[in-house]
Amino acid sequence: MEAKREKVPVAVLGATGAVGQRFVQLLSDHPWFRISALAASEQSAGKTYKESCAWLMSTPLPDEAAELVVRPAEPDLEAKIVFSALPAELAQKVEPDFAATGYLVCSNSSAYRMEPDVPLIIPEVNAEHLRMLEKQKKSRGWEGGLVTSPNCTTTGVALAMKPIDDAFGIRKVIAVSMQAVSGAGYPGLPYLDIQDNVIPFIAGEEEKIEQESRLLLGKIRGDSRVAADFQISAQSNRVPVSNGHTVCLSIELGRKPSIDEVLEQLHAFRGPVIEPALPSMPAVPLVVAEEPDRPQPRRDRDAGDGMQVTVGRVRACPVLDIRLVACVHNTVRGAAGGAILNAELLVGQGYLDS
Repeated sequence: MEAKREKVPVAVLGATGAVGQRFVQLLSDHPWFRISALAASEQSAGKTYKESCAWLMSTPLPDEAAELVVRPAEPDLEAKIVFSALPAELAQKVEPDFAATGYLVCSNSSAYRMEPDVPLIIPEVNAEHLRMLEKQKKSRGWEGGLVTSPNCTTTGVALAMKPIDDAFGIRKVIAVSMQAVSGAGYPGLPYLDIQDNVIPFIAGEEEKIEQESRLLLGKIRGDSRVAADFQISAQSNRVPVSNGHTVCLSIELGRKPSIDEVLEQLHAFRGPVIEPALPSMPAVPLVVAEEPDRPQPRRDRDAGDGMQVTVGRVRACPVLDIRLVACVHNTVRGAAGGAILNAELLVGQGYLDS
């Protein structure tokens, strides 16, 4: 049995926004972490969190956060790990300041995901990519480090494809997403734009899915990352769903398996054995739905407290080889929960002490 550990003090940047609030919700009573600081815009700084935050979550605002005075997003916070829910433009300026001065930054922002020395991590998919932090420290001279989690849609795509790629090799992918309005932040889209409608454009989203999927399923050589060489074409759509992104995937494989072989790999997928066990990591990352009309976001987004991805409708594709549907909770596994899991990986692997 693991000895009881002292909780690590953590801070949330962009704490008053929708993803920042999800961080606060998920960090409440976390077994490894305690919220020691919250930071947000100048308009919120100096107020208590409950005064500055229009709480949107379905659970009550945690007592441990309510009376904390919101601070500016500057690297003088009493914390060891910083979770960033900042917009990309602001993250571009702020996150390096924290990493340079000794904080471990776990970012949900897209600002640094494509940098060749910044790990883009899903622990069940590519935990070994943390070795890139060695290159990062050397090249940037930072005392701390910066680790990113992928785009919310990419998270569902990469987790669904990982066991398939490992077993059969992926050559080509067609991905069509149906993304919840919560992915646009709060207050999101005007009612008259999204109700009774599908918007077939989300700025930057298709490029993120295409680029990040290849990085996540790529290899690590020494302390450098080599992207996977499959081709992927993505189309992204905003749909009138509150939470939960759905993605339809058609995949061409290097080896042509039967559908039963594909299902066997999906059912068996567990990811690497990581010690110590990470509190937020589900024992089974993928739920395989047997029903012909699943997954559905309303019914499947909360699987494993929102940390499991559900896949279903696994069948032959008349154009490529196989096709399937994946559903991911975009603000839990695809955002705050994924970044918290990355922080757990960093702590568990000793990076906080290195």
